[in-house]
Amino acid sequence: MTLVGKKAPNFSAKAVKNGKIVEDFSLDSLKGKYVVFFFYPLDFTFVCPTELHAFQEKLQEFEAREAELVACSIDSWYSHFAWLTTPRSKGGIQGVSYPIVSDIHKSISKDYEVLKEEDGVSYRGLFLIDKEGVVRHQLINDLPLGRSVDEALRTLDALIYHEKNGEVCPANWEKGKKAMTPTQEGLENYFN
Repeated sequence: MTLVGKKAPNFSAKAVKNGKIVEDFSLDSLKGKYVVFFFYPLDFTFVCPTELHAFQEKLQEFEAREAELVACSIDSWYSHFAWLTTPRSKGGIQGVSYPIVSDIHKSISKDYEVLKEEDGVSYRGLFLIDKEGVVRHQLINDLPLGRSVDEALRTLDALIYHEKNGEVCPANWEKGKKAMTPTQEGLENYFN
């Protein structure tokens, strides 16, 4: 199933942000901003910290685009807190400052259709949500396949460009490259 084109399922859950537990973090609180909402399988694992650090390293680039990063896993907020206080050199995510939501009841993972029921964890789902709360892009990877943060930024740039200019972004489009009007003439001009 796809959530693209639909309202992103709202949630209110405990989260950890900047070393503090947030009692009722909600997706609705971010309306008016772009949101890159991503799931990862478990705290204290292997591919997961590489992704969370990679997103942190590009945090300023997301913020410059008026986008919020939000991570989520089925772990408790206590587990998130412990992982956030574990140094990177020991497999921790110390230094990650964006919110990490606790989906301990697995309801958020179910609503976003990323729950791998037999293992009780989430697939690596990523959802780009626009300022109106509509999912505009989703990508779901199997557990061993890490994501490209640069691709998440590129997709966000494409959405922003389309919203501002009305043009569509062809394959491998990057910020600053040629786009096209969504017409036959636009397509022909693009290839010429």
